[in-house]
Amino acid sequence: MLNKLVPSTILALLLSETVLLFSAYLLTAYRVLDIDPFVWLVYENGFWRIAATVIVIQFGLYFQDLYENLLIHSRFELFQQICMTIGAAFLIQELFAYGFTSWVLPKWIRWWGSLAVLVVLPVWRIVYGEMLGKMLGSELVMFLGSSDVARQVAQRYSDRPEYNKTVAGFVADSADAASITEGPVLGPLTDFRKLVADKKPDRVVVGMSERRQRMPMMDLLEVNFTGTLVEDAANAFEEAFGRVCSQQLRPSQLIFSRELGPRPYILKLQTVYSFVIAAIGVVITAPIMILVALAVKLTSSGPALYRQRRSGQHGEVFTVFKFRSMRQDAEAKTGAVWASKDDPRVTPVGKFIRKTRMDELPQLFNVLRGEMSIVGPRPERPEFLTTLSEQIPFYRQRLCVKPGITGWAQINHRYGDTLEDTVTKIEYDLYYIKHLSPALDFYIMFHTVKVMLLSRGAQ
Repeated sequence: MLNKLVPSTILALLLSETVLLFSAYLLTAYRVLDIDPFVWLVYENGFWRIAATVIVIQFGLYFQDLYENLLIHSRFELFQQICMTIGAAFLIQELFAYGFTSWVLPKWIRWWGSLAVLVVLPVWRIVYGEMLGKMLGSELVMFLGSSDVARQVAQRYSDRPEYNKTVAGFVADSADAASITEGPVLGPLTDFRKLVADKKPDRVVVGMSERRQRMPMMDLLEVNFTGTLVEDAANAFEEAFGRVCSQQLRPSQLIFSRELGPRPYILKLQTVYSFVIAAIGVVITAPIMILVALAVKLTSSGPALYRQRRSGQHGEVFTVFKFRSMRQDAEAKTGAVWASKDDPRVTPVGKFIRKTRMDELPQLFNVLRGEMSIVGPRPERPEFLTTLSEQIPFYRQRLCVKPGITGWAQINHRYGDTLEDTVTKIEYDLYYIKHLSPALDFYIMFHTVKVMLLSRGAQ
C-alpha cells in the first residue's frame, strides 16, 4: 500500500536528502570542531544531535509541501521555502537550548552546516527534478482515445513528475484531435498497431468515449501479449488521482469486484486500534478540550458541547459530539443547511476551532462508544442522506464502514458546499473503502496533523 500512497520517486528524494543533510552537518563538524569529531559524535551525542536537526528540517520541508509534488514552479519560491524551513529549525534549536542542551548543535556547526544546506538543497532539488526520468527510466504512456477521463490522466502525469510517466501522445480520430491539448495526436485509431510499433510504449491507457464497434480488441490483445501493459482509463485515473472515477463506474463493477468492499477482519482490526488511539487522545487532549469548552461558553450563549444526529455505518443514526462553533439558534429559521464559506452563523471562537479542527475533539468519545472510527468517511446528517443518495450515484455505499473523525477525502479535498464537491469527496471515500487498511489509516492520521496545523479544508 505504501507504494500507492508515496511514489518511489518521493521516497528516493526523501532518502537522498536525508543523506545530503546529514553529510552537510557531519562534514561541517569535521571542519570547525576543536576536539576530535569522532569523540563529539560518539561520546557527546553528536550523531543524535545531527539526526534531530535533520528530522526537524525534513518535517519543515514536508509542511511546505515539498514532498508532495516535484514540479518546481519557481526557483525563487523553492529557495524561499527552504529558507523558511532552515529558519524554523534554528528557532527550534534555540528553544531546545533552554532545557534540552544535549540535543542542540554547537553554534558554528549549526551556522555553517545550515549555510551549506541552504546552498546544496535547492541545487539538488533542481538537479533531481531534471534527472528524474534519466535516473529511474520514465514510463512511456500512450492513450487510445481522448475521453475526458483520459485527458485528465494525461494532464496529471504532466503536472506530477514524481509519477515518473511521460505522455507519448493520443491515438484519436481527426474529429477529436482538435480539442486535445494534453499531448500530441499521433494518428487515427486505424493506425493503432503501427503507432505502437513505432513508439514502443510501456503502457497503453484505453480512454475511448465511444467503444462500440470502434475499439480494436484484437490489436489490444496482441499488444498485451507482447508485454505492453493495457489499462482502462478509469484504473489509471484512480492510480493518478487517488480516487475512484465515478464517471465510468458501473453497478456491475461494484457487484463483481473482489476488491471494493472492506474485509471483515480489517474492520475489526480498525475498531481495536481506533479505540486505543481515541483513549490515548482523550487523555492527551483533555486540557485542550477544557480550554476550548471554556472559550466557547464564555464568548457566546448556549452550551459548549453541540449534539447533532448523523448517519453512521449502514445508515444507523447516532448522536455526534462537537464543540459548538455557531450561534445557539443557527438553524432556528432555516432548518438543516450545509455550512458555507464565511458562514455568518459561526462565532469568532468557532471560526478558530473550526480551522484548527479542535471543534471535532469530542468525537473521540464517539469512537470510544463504537459509533465512529478515527479514520473514515465524514458522517452526514440524515436530513441530507436521502437527497444526496438520489442525486449522487453510489452515495449510500460509503455507509458500509464507520464514519471517521478524519478521512481520505478530508485530507485530499477542501471543504465544499456544492454538489460537485460532494461527488469528488464520494470518489475519495470509495477509494478509501476499496483500499482500507491499517497502513492507509495511519498515513491519513499522519497527514491530518499537517492539515490541522495549516488550517486546511476547514469551514
